[in-house]
Amino acid sequence: MHLGVNIDHVATLRQARYAFSLDAPNCEPDLVAAASACERAGAHGITIHLRADRRHIQDRDVERLRASINTKLNLEMGNTPAILDIALRILPEEVCLVPENRAEITTEGGLDAAGQIKGLTPTVSRLQKAGIRVSLFIEPEPAQLAAARQLGAEMVELHTGAFANALGKARDREVERLVTAATQAHTLGIQVNAGHGINYQNIALIRKIPHLAELNIGHSIVSRALFVGLERATAEMLAAMAGD
Repeated sequence: MHLGVNIDHVATLRQARYAFSLDAPNCEPDLVAAASACERAGAHGITIHLRADRRHIQDRDVERLRASINTKLNLEMGNTPAILDIALRILPEEVCLVPENRAEITTEGGLDAAGQIKGLTPTVSRLQKAGIRVSLFIEPEPAQLAAARQLGAEMVELHTGAFANALGKARDREVERLVTAATQAHTLGIQVNAGHGINYQNIALIRKIPHLAELNIGHSIVSRALFVGLERATAEMLAAMAGD
């Protein structure tokens, strides 16, 4: 499995003090430095979510990261015209279409691709015509996977939030649901990624899911980095993914 490190919460820390003074000479932490640390540790990509309310990642962050990273840029975005225009100008290697609710603290669930075929079709088409690979952040449900196939998305990112929040037999059921969804996606010829709530402990169960190509992990790595640094935190996650 490959690892995409989501550095949104590095920006969250910066915004806590410098939201209105990003040009200050002592504005920190720097997202380019954060991305470089992740890459040095072996991360296969950098993930960021440019939200409509710009609560953490800013437009200039997207531009600077596009110009500096050496792996790939995965841009998470809602299906809105303004953000789509930015994606088509910046040209990340990948875009992951996600649901977005201004009141939420973090993404609360998967995109209802099955219920939004009409609205998603032109967005997926425009991104792909620009050479951008498209992923859909969806619940591990048959109808959502069928919709991803209908839309022609190259990838899906299975939402692992319900799994991460479950315990005991409920967690076992969520693992089985993810296994079934990953198998269905693979059969449909869609690359299988996963993300949300994955940490250094539950990664052992995530490794049981077949056909996983990439995990996108942010909060757990950034939290660990407070104690050991971002480079080591990324390396430790990669080792956990490998079962070391």
